[in-house]
Amino acid sequence: QVQLVESGGGLVQPGGSLRLSCVASGFTFSPYGMKWYRQCPGKEREWVATILNFGDATDYADSVKGRFTISRDNDWSTVYLKMNNLKPEDTAVYFCHSLGPDNYWGQGTQVTVSS
Repeated sequence: QVQLVESGGGLVQPGGSLRLSCVASGFTFSPYGMKWYRQCPGKEREWVATILNFGDATDYADSVKGRFTISRDNDWSTVYLKMNNLKPEDTAVYFCHSLGPDNYWGQGTQVTVSS
C-alpha cells in the first residue's frame, strides 16, 4: 500500500520556522521527484517546491523563494520542507506529492502562522 504521510505542521508566530516531513512507503522512493503543494481556504492548490531525483535540482515558487528549502533523505524515504521567516500568508494545508511511479498525494499537514 502506497502512503505519503506528512507531519510537522502546527501553529507558529510570524518570523518563526517549521520543518515539514513527508515519509513515503509502499514504493521505491529514490528514483522519483517530489513536490510540496499548499492550499489555503477558498483558493486553489498552489505549487510550492520541487526536488528532483536524488536532490540534484530544486525549484521554488516565487512566494517562498529564499525562505523555504526542500530536501530529501533517500535512505529514509523522506522529503522535507524547511520553512523560515514564516508569514501569515503561508498559512495553508501542505501536501507532498510524488512524480512517480504514480501521482501519489499525502493527506496534508496544517501550518498556521499567526500571532
